[in-house]
Amino acid sequence: MSAQIKVAVLGAAGRMGAEAVKAVSEASDMELVASLGRGDDLAQILEAGATHVVDLSVPAATEANVRFAVENGLHAVVGTTGWDDDRRAELDSLLKGHPEVGVLIAPNFALGSVLASAFAATAAKYFESVEIIELHHPNKVDAPSGTAVRTAELVAKSREDAGVPASPDATETQLDGARGSVVDGIHVHSVRLRGLVAHQEVLLGGPGEQLTLRHDSFDRASFMPGVLLGLRTVACRPGLTYGLDGYLELGQ
Repeated sequence: MSAQIKVAVLGAAGRMGAEAVKAVSEASDMELVASLGRGDDLAQILEAGATHVVDLSVPAATEANVRFAVENGLHAVVGTTGWDDDRRAELDSLLKGHPEVGVLIAPNFALGSVLASAFAATAAKYFESVEIIELHHPNKVDAPSGTAVRTAELVAKSREDAGVPASPDATETQLDGARGSVVDGIHVHSVRLRGLVAHQEVLLGGPGEQLTLRHDSFDRASFMPGVLLGLRTVACRPGLTYGLDGYLELGQ
């Protein structure tokens, strides 16, 4: 029997963190050795003997958390937002000095969501128009969501590679934000509404038809299979992986 994966969860007091604590505790091949909240000393991770870290903290803390993990030879699975291109480039440089360490940064851990984004990227090169609507609970602090940004990036890359031009849009006047934000040329619209958890629609339009790809997370438990997959895989994938799709066999 292989040794158990020794996991520390950062941001354990949050909604996602609490789910991760539960999921890791119930996984037969893992041992929860530490669960830290805001302000706790990261040295506790080392004292507990962790080999893997799950970071579900807050954007202001995530960079320092992951840097600590990498510098101490710990693999990290990261679901906290705030990892823009510059931050990821800095992390990539840091990892070059620790070639044995793996880090996964995943905008979304729901397997259905990751698959839906991949399907959207495949479909987008066959349609003239594409836009994204993401819908979340009103306590979400960022807009658009990391998942929507990642989806837009994948869609835009697919269309660029296929030589598909920008979606037609004759808008000449608009109220600020009426057409949403624009990510790599893709319009993204954000909804914040009580009662929602995490939802996304990719709308694809062509002459006489529309294809809608929608994913719904009704409970944060939906993210845990992806978190566990990340923990089981990250040590075998040294360096930085951005997006859980990098761990799935999607033929991309």
